[in-house]
Amino acid sequence: MGVIRLGYVHLRVTDIEEAKRHYRDTVGFRIVQDEGKTVYLKGWDEWDHHSIVLHEGGIGVHKLGFKVNRPEDIDDVEAKCRAFGVTTERMSRGDNPETSDGIRITAPSTHSIEVYHDMTLVGSEVGHLNPEVFPRTGLTGFAAPHIDHALIGTNDGYTMQRFFMDVFGFYCTERLIPDLDHPDTVLASWLSQGNRGHDIAIIQGDNWDGKLHHVAFQLQEWSDILHAAQIMSMDRVPIDVGPTQHGITRGKTIYYFDPSGNRNEVFADGYTNQRDRPTNIWTADCLGPGIDYLTRTLSETFTTIVT
Repeated sequence: MGVIRLGYVHLRVTDIEEAKRHYRDTVGFRIVQDEGKTVYLKGWDEWDHHSIVLHEGGIGVHKLGFKVNRPEDIDDVEAKCRAFGVTTERMSRGDNPETSDGIRITAPSTHSIEVYHDMTLVGSEVGHLNPEVFPRTGLTGFAAPHIDHALIGTNDGYTMQRFFMDVFGFYCTERLIPDLDHPDTVLASWLSQGNRGHDIAIIQGDNWDGKLHHVAFQLQEWSDILHAAQIMSMDRVPIDVGPTQHGITRGKTIYYFDPSGNRNEVFADGYTNQRDRPTNIWTADCLGPGIDYLTRTLSETFTTIVT
């Protein structure tokens, strides 16, 4: 099966105009399609039509989409969903603008997850013929090149970890457990398809099914994280954690909130992973340095606020 990456995240927002300003002027994404109450955006180094979709009405995650390599991979995912015991339905080309046919899965956590194989190619801001390293004009905010990953909530961490491993073929790079006496209790899990630290992550909490912890945007290095913090200060963006470095994944990070209260993250660096690398295990008493390695403390909001 050929899952390539997290392709898109649909977010609910309370005020579409405020959200557009935030994701365009602060994050630096470009609006590619504006339908009034629904807006499609992409980063400057993304080539597919969109990766972030904003829907006015409510808060939290509406759905996520994973791109696979070939049309026949859709059938493979569907068969694995049946074996796992989760429901699916077919979606047609055009159900999502500029997006191919595929399937829609109701995950054990109740999240709506779509799998598709193609999206209209609009190209990055630098093109693919002798491209420059970044666009000379048109960049705004901290100019995130593309989305990176998402962390979603669940009532049952163990089942959701199995779901992503059995259905999508992900492997676990890092896992949070209560203590060494309970090695099979999954409080959180970071999962990858390729050699990145994670493409998706799950975190367990009471009544957290269907919830979003955060969606992350990729930056390149520590200086970009500092620049993002400066832009957030200028734009009066509320920061939750950071700037700091994770112990988990070793990425440099800032967690912050969009105008609706959805948590976002900027994420840079992190280690290169391989499937035969042993899973890093973290115990709950060390979650502080796992999230904020520099202060070794855990913000209360990090484990209490989901949308």
